[in-house]
Amino acid sequence: MQAETGRGSALAALRRADVVACDETGVRIEGCNAYQWVFCSAEAIVHTADFTRAGQVVRDIMNGHQPDVWISDRYTAQQGHGRLHQTCLAHLDRKARFVAEHGSDLTGVRLQLWLDRAFSLARSIAELASSTVRSHKRKLERDLGAILASATDCPLASELLGQIRRARDQLLTFCDFAGKVDATNNVSERALRPSVIQRKVTNGYRAKWAADAEAALRSTVDTARLTGQLPFRTILGAISA
Repeated sequence: MQAETGRGSALAALRRADVVACDETGVRIEGCNAYQWVFCSAEAIVHTADFTRAGQVVRDIMNGHQPDVWISDRYTAQQGHGRLHQTCLAHLDRKARFVAEHGSDLTGVRLQLWLDRAFSLARSIAELASSTVRSHKRKLERDLGAILASATDCPLASELLGQIRRARDQLLTFCDFAGKVDATNNVSERALRPSVIQRKVTNGYRAKWAADAEAALRSTVDTARLTGQLPFRTILGAISA
């Protein structure tokens, strides 16, 4: 099937990328719990299905290539694959909102306000002078330090502060790559959304070959879409070749 060729081309482009975003979601394959992975760069989107959520999946896909920046959540298997790392701030924002709603102090609210400032900087960063970006980054780092140094008796807030302390050097990487690195991993979540919908509708795949075939087709279609090609024409070309 032509989709395999398309996936191969996408994989080759991914292994040259300077910035890669990655995420995974659960799926059922042959009656077992498995995972649908996605890897996104400026020139390629690669899907793969595997029975494991371990970091070996990433190593197999990247085949030794280490991009300048890896974008993901804080899941352990997603760590250490790039020279630098950008933690998805959207994940932390959701946690901060939960703490703000259910916590017993203002830690969640303070983190929300800090994250709002980080998002605002990310949205306008391509239009700002590098000196302005550095100034904003210094202020964000200073204010985050003040939040992390504050005492809290709230277990929810304490847990979140611990997570942020461990990820502190990964929160503002986007500031050093203006316009090239996103502050969130939304691109991966969007790429996985059709798989999530399919899982809810069909409850997964009865055979591994079917999951692999669809991953190849999704890779071909999503990569072609990056250059403005219509999905229907891409699918037609892939299945009729």
